[in-house]
Amino acid sequence: MSVAPAVTPEPVDLSYLPDPVAPAGRIGLITLATDFNSEDDLRRIIPDDVGLFTTRIENANPITVDTLRSMADDLPRAARTLLPGYGVDVAIFGCTSGTAVNGSDRIEALINKGMPGTAVTNPLLATDVALRTIGAQKIAVVAPYVLDVTRSVAEQLIVRGFDVTRLMGFGLENDIDMTAIPPDALLAAALQVNSPDADAVFISCTAIRSAEIAERAEKLLGKPVITSNQAMIWHALHLMKYDKPVAGFGTLFDHAPHKS
Repeated sequence: MSVAPAVTPEPVDLSYLPDPVAPAGRIGLITLATDFNSEDDLRRIIPDDVGLFTTRIENANPITVDTLRSMADDLPRAARTLLPGYGVDVAIFGCTSGTAVNGSDRIEALINKGMPGTAVTNPLLATDVALRTIGAQKIAVVAPYVLDVTRSVAEQLIVRGFDVTRLMGFGLENDIDMTAIPPDALLAAALQVNSPDADAVFISCTAIRSAEIAERAEKLLGKPVITSNQAMIWHALHLMKYDKPVAGFGTLFDHAPHKS
């Protein structure tokens, strides 16, 4: 059998100026192994000059209080895989129900084990800041989860000092089923859960495609609508001191965070 002669590699002979990578900053997303939506949803919202870099933690369906509690132990390992040697400006934990079950402070501590000193946010913390920023006290809440997980999200809002006027859940326990909820069905659910005394509607869960309907829902309801992914990116951008406008995802982006 004949052997082709070796080809000698040559250096590329040209000059160029490197393009900046994520010139306005880097956001690191830690999402669930079973999540079908967060990365796509967040990239719709994040400005072009901000980079999103993703890693995943171990978990499995069904999504229950027990599985949500157990998956948190994988957070330090996952955090260490976000651009090692470079780091990110803000790390975000992309799971509202997982934060509700494990607690925002524990989530931050576990991520900082893997990424010491990095700013951290999550959907519940971001929603808390968002609701205070828009001056909302009474909140109507809709979520895709089974009822005990839905209740845990409402309880966390109550612990943070908010009043939940109405609470509804789709009763789903698998991430793919949550992502499969059509945006128009989420819009209808936001209209259905609204109560006349609610200052705002919160649509919980990063696995659902709710950020894209926030603006439409606000126009129909005549009040602010907060969603998990929308609030999380809004908060992350402010933590990294990003000050350019973001349009198309609700009036939340018209506000700078209220400082308590």
